Amino acid sequence: MSTFAKLGVLSFGGPAAQIALMHRLLVEERRWLNEQQFMGALSFCMLMPGPEAMQLATYAGWRLRGMVGGLIAGVFFILPGAFAIWALALAYIKYGNLYEVKAAFLGIKAAVIVLVFHALIKLTDRALKDIWMLVIAGLAFVSIFFLNYPYPVILATAASLGACLFSKHGEMVGVDMPKHSKPLQTVLVGLCFWLAPLGVLFYFKQAFLIELVIYFGQLAIFSFGGAYALLGWMTQTIVQEHGWITTTQMVDALGLAETTPGPLILVTQFVSHLAGYTKGGLVFATAAGLLTLWAVFVPCFTMVFVGAPYLEVILAMPRLRAALTGVSAAVIGVIASLSLWFAISVLWPKGLEAGAASLNWAAVALLGSALILARTTNGNLFVTIFGSAILGYIGFLTGLI
Repeated sequence: MSTFAKLGVLSFGGPAAQIALMHRLLVEERRWLNEQQFMGALSFCMLMPGPEAMQLATYAGWRLRGMVGGLIAGVFFILPGAFAIWALALAYIKYGNLYEVKAAFLGIKAAVIVLVFHALIKLTDRALKDIWMLVIAGLAFVSIFFLNYPYPVILATAASLGACLFSKHGEMVGVDMPKHSKPLQTVLVGLCFWLAPLGVLFYFKQAFLIELVIYFGQLAIFSFGGAYALLGWMTQTIVQEHGWITTTQMVDALGLAETTPGPLILVTQFVSHLAGYTKGGLVFATAAGLLTLWAVFVPCFTMVFVGAPYLEVILAMPRLRAALTGVSAAVIGVIASLSLWFAISVLWPKGLEAGAASLNWAAVALLGSALILARTTNGNLFVTIFGSAILGYIGFLTGLI
């Protein structure tokens, strides 16, 4: 429990940072998963809709302690970020733009850049052991970063290449089918839990909350490629069609969600808090956020619990194992792309096209201090992240940020 709570508290920087942190804690320090198990589970989670880091944490918990362990791991991974989003949403509603908070979080972002690239180098060195895996990772990086190809297409192509390139090296591994797995029962139970709030809302005739739950429930099912793939759809529907929040509020929601721990898809919770407040005040805002968390994450838990018992069976089949090997290589390329995108968004907030004049020199200075903190503390996560946050806040107080 304490390990996953630590993951939840320190999981800043989106999926790339979260996966790197999880690899360090679960593979290198705790040794609860080996390298092959971690990459296989990550590829499995990448193929499902929903936040892959949260699903990976849930799978790790399931592997250690079954369904109860999976629930504990997933919930504790989400809770710190959900609480932070709730507190920030209430502060945002009362005070508006939170400049001092953004300054502290700029320090956290700088620390995350350092930690992510360090972890990415180690992960690449360990996971990409074949020249063809390096090629697939490179193609995935170019496809998503420069060509903006759809994420599912990249994974499907990587799986096809993997099946062609690596299956000839594999032999069938003897693994028994899970005896106590009941996928249909798991789906039905998850569906009942997922739909339960709707019955209560229909009874009390809460039309707005019903619409909110249905909308974010649909979004959860189609959230392939993580939160970034959904931002355009969310902005179009929430701002333009439903009119729940303004464009400025949507931008602020994304900015605050990016700088809090937990999966980026928690931006949906922030949006719901704001939308709920306009409909019925603070209590309504809290209820809207909680219902959104339920609608978004219950399907994620259900899908992991349905598929997890069969992962080792899939990995034991040469062709499927080879396809997941290709996906694993592509995942490294995608993580590298997200890492670079995150670094550019911090250092050049107006975009590279704005030129050198738009370089955020405060972020550069914080990046240098984060690098020094990481080196002097041997990569201590807590000191590096929260030390950088303090330096960011000091920068705000002194007028430098």
